[in-house]
Amino acid sequence: MRDAIRIKVCGLTSPGDAAFAADCGAEYLGFVLHPKSPRCVSLGNFRSMAARLPARPRVAVTVEPSPGALEEMLAAGFDCFQVHFRHDFPIEKVGAWSKAVGADSLWLAPKLPPQVDLPPALLPLSRTFLLDTFDPTLFGGTGRTGDWPKFKRHSDAHPGKTWILSGGLNPTNVADALAGTGARFIDVNSGVESAPGVKDHAKLEAFVAAVRAAPG
Repeated sequence: MRDAIRIKVCGLTSPGDAAFAADCGAEYLGFVLHPKSPRCVSLGNFRSMAARLPARPRVAVTVEPSPGALEEMLAAGFDCFQVHFRHDFPIEKVGAWSKAVGADSLWLAPKLPPQVDLPPALLPLSRTFLLDTFDPTLFGGTGRTGDWPKFKRHSDAHPGKTWILSGGLNPTNVADALAGTGARFIDVNSGVESAPGVKDHAKLEAFVAAVRAAPG
């Protein structure tokens, strides 16, 4: 049984889906604030639904924000900040994110090309790292399976950090993903949807059941 696996359901756009995700066992609720995403929720929309959301940590998902934008998200009630960015983004700007919300709340999601590993200079700036499927034009949200051996290599090399596996997970492959990576924290989005931003409750239930039933 895999009861200790933490699950983040991302791309939420409604209190109803958020409540269902929490009831299923999601520990973290993710809201995409990137305007180019089909699942984008504006900060104003998030504020309007915040009082109706279940009591779970809320994760703001964004792309290369300014420190001021992160501070606005913090003030709006977000608990964690998943920031996607180019792997060669200036390190001093990443450091500014860490100062704005704190290294414990910042989740770094660098966009790593196949031949590139995590830059070591990023390690002191966050406690949590998310590895998603690489795409030359997109920052996550591809729906395609990621590089599981690369994830395992990084998590094995830096066990003191929290590593989140993301990219193309769904009810039919999540058990294999857990077995192949040893991940203890996973992120699911399009794999449990009927349309972008609309969660399929049957798929979400099946996903969580598959996680709980996975050996190990």
